[in-house]
Amino acid sequence: MKFAFISPGANQELSLTEKSKVVGSWPPLGILYIATLLKDEGVEVSVLDQAAEGYSIVQTAKWVERQDPDILGFSALASSGKTAARIAQKVREINPDITTVFGNYYSTFNDQRILTTYPQTDIIVRGEGEETTKELVKSLEKNHSLKKVKGITFREKNKIITTPDRPLIKDIDTLPIPDRALLKTEYHSTLIGAIGAPKKFTTLLSSRGCPYRCKFCGCQKIAHGTWRPRSVEKTFEELQMLASEGYRQFLFVDDSLTINQKRIIKLCRKISKERLDVEWICEGRVNHSSYELMRSMVKAGCKIIYFGIESSCQRILDYYQKQITPQQSRTAVKTARKAGMDIIVGSFIIGAPGETRQEIEKTLKFAQEIHLDVPQYNILGVFPGMPLWDEFREKGYLTEEQEEQHWEMGVAVANIHPDTVSYEEIKELIRHYYRQFFVRRPNFFLEQIARTLKSPFRFEIIKANLTRVSDIIKGWKDFVAFEGEEQTTRSLAD
Repeated sequence: MKFAFISPGANQELSLTEKSKVVGSWPPLGILYIATLLKDEGVEVSVLDQAAEGYSIVQTAKWVERQDPDILGFSALASSGKTAARIAQKVREINPDITTVFGNYYSTFNDQRILTTYPQTDIIVRGEGEETTKELVKSLEKNHSLKKVKGITFREKNKIITTPDRPLIKDIDTLPIPDRALLKTEYHSTLIGAIGAPKKFTTLLSSRGCPYRCKFCGCQKIAHGTWRPRSVEKTFEELQMLASEGYRQFLFVDDSLTINQKRIIKLCRKISKERLDVEWICEGRVNHSSYELMRSMVKAGCKIIYFGIESSCQRILDYYQKQITPQQSRTAVKTARKAGMDIIVGSFIIGAPGETRQEIEKTLKFAQEIHLDVPQYNILGVFPGMPLWDEFREKGYLTEEQEEQHWEMGVAVANIHPDTVSYEEIKELIRHYYRQFFVRRPNFFLEQIARTLKSPFRFEIIKANLTRVSDIIKGWKDFVAFEGEEQTTRSLAD
């Protein structure tokens, strides 16, 4: 049995700026987990990251033809689902007998719609994919009934059949270390044309899921509100192995890396004790960011931390069910700075229902007040699988017609909710405050020069991007994105 995996590129409908955010940034770690598990079971596997390779749909179909697989699997997000369907159609024209499988967030919450809309798709793997895909392959190989495979939706005799959900893997230490040699692509954590990791780079997972219930995040439905850590020993074992293979820069893709501060402090102390020569990036919650944790992370090579700040208005934070305060955000940034973090990024979500223009401006200014190095402003969007999607449907803000129109790529809340600042006005406010943040503050510029003079890591980033300045400036001018599944489900399937 031969199984080919594809991480599809961005949909044609996305703007050039939006495409630049999802092309070739990180290796598809979710695919690598599944492919490695199958390979260990004796299945012949191959993997293509279409976005990173820059392949057209025709080139991708020819790659599949060369691999000649029995099963073709796609890991698709809202930004790439339509591309996956187009590739599947082109492949089906070449090989009508191939079995096509879709997985990941987009597929999990649109399983019926995908099978109805795209007849070239045969099976949907819902939720966590490792055990389901392994069982699916065995059933297909032995020609057994798919009705016994938990966690799939499939078409049989013009009927769509949904099997019961598969329980989550309780002990993720049992999963194999992903075989990154399955990919030939070189990654550098590229965003808006800028290289964020000039050395040999990959992604790493130390836990899955999140116990928090933010309304804009689909993680809770995928992970059922649970958090499952890998042991410190297993995580360090993978880090040590990757370091021996020449990897020097990493991104932890955990949804909740710092939720157990003692665990991460233990990992960091082990990295420091063993003198592992690595640099890494991660996300962190502002209410889990003690000085002891931040300092341990810095000593262990953490160079960039992303904080999900979201808003400077407590009322909006409470609406999002974020369970933080603006003061915690202030304190977290101050603590990370004191601990010696090289770059501190803050993520904000603009355009909540009922959020006024004054509240939006207050949040956009907040990034300057708390002395972030980089703000990331996102316009709130909704996708199937997010609690907000269900809320809007129940309250009539998403009609059946609108659901049919937006289920694949999501929609900005400002375009469907009557009590919001207009989408165009939000975009203009964001552009204005980006310019103000980076261009119109001489003191900020001087501070960044001073920090760069003290940071070899910053020097490396600048050196790697010297030839990309014009592209980066253009990208930042249009850095407006939906806050949604691409940023909230990475631990399951990047």
